[in-house]
Amino acid sequence: MKIAVASEGNVVTEHFGYCSNFNVFDIEGNKVVKTESVPNPGHRPGFLPNFLHDLGVKVIISGGMGGSAVDIFNEKDIEVIIGVRGSAEDAVNSYLQGTLESTGSVCHQHQHDH
Repeated sequence: MKIAVASEGNVVTEHFGYCSNFNVFDIEGNKVVKTESVPNPGHRPGFLPNFLHDLGVKVIISGGMGGSAVDIFNEKDIEVIIGVRGSAEDAVNSYLQGTLESTGSVCHQHQHDH
């Protein structure tokens, strides 16, 4: 199984589509066996959920995410966990321990300072 964490380096980002990278964790037997950082190929409506699906991701973890992205992930049968803060590795370990909960923090407005 693969878990992706929308990140800024090794920290969970607040804005899924505008993250700098995705930390992708390969899981076997409830343990991380491989980690890689995949650069965000760019924010375009509907693109990133399909991109991560094509990588084999089954779980996406982020701070916040737009409703359209959540819908596409759900259609692809990818579990969405949002409202997460802290390190990507801690988030994945909490998920594997069954203690990571989604707060349902869906972004309805995209007002970003860049």
